[in-house]
Amino acid sequence: MEETIQSLLSRNRVNEITDNDKRQYGFYLDVVKSFAQITYRSLYVIDYEKMVFEYVSNNPLFLSGYTSDEVLEMGYDFYLKTLPKADLELLGEINMAGFDFFDKLPNNEDRKLYSISYDFHLKGKYEKPVLVNQKLTPIFLNEKGMLWKSLCVVSLSHSKTAGNVTINKQGSGLWWKLDMITKTWIQVDKPTLKERELEILRLYAQGLTITEIADLICVSPDTIKYYRRKIFEAFEVKSFAEALHFAIDNKII
Repeated sequence: MEETIQSLLSRNRVNEITDNDKRQYGFYLDVVKSFAQITYRSLYVIDYEKMVFEYVSNNPLFLSGYTSDEVLEMGYDFYLKTLPKADLELLGEINMAGFDFFDKLPNNEDRKLYSISYDFHLKGKYEKPVLVNQKLTPIFLNEKGMLWKSLCVVSLSHSKTAGNVTINKQGSGLWWKLDMITKTWIQVDKPTLKERELEILRLYAQGLTITEIADLICVSPDTIKYYRRKIFEAFEVKSFAEALHFAIDNKII
């Protein structure tokens, strides 16, 4: 198993970093550390030249019961220690498909606009596995356009199963979803809401009930339920809480 994972990871190794590449570096980790202080999400940085974790935040979710220093020291071995076997294999498949997609993009700065999102279980020292969502986005590319360093953001998943792999381009109305059976990317329109639906979801986020939302915007509770159903259909979810998580995670509100 370890040899299989290592062989999948080795394809992403960056073997050539020039002086021009290094000039990007600066003090960017200070920015990452500052962001970690003000977000509930777990952050870590992957260096694909050295194949290590360059930074791991103290936010507990991703740590699986370890300290940030322990996870930093473990690097990629952390996955071997904390992921159930099925999720470890899934992560290998996602890794392969994600880099295949990335390698086919034009070799320019637009590559930095793409991010990938997926769900997997972490166990480690937890009594039961926890389903988390990870988003990975480029920080630096080398002169050849290869991914040199990436920022990973980990939060609790709003899904019920592992997988759910999507790629998003910043500023684009398109998504790409990974079909785990055929291992192909399917281009789809990013879900959107009409202004009234957005208004209702924002009011729900403020803690208002259906009746309170109806009174505030001068419609009947049945009308709110109609809009609620349209929101659920657009996001393919079954509750207001799931819809809110989805909208926040995907920058819809």
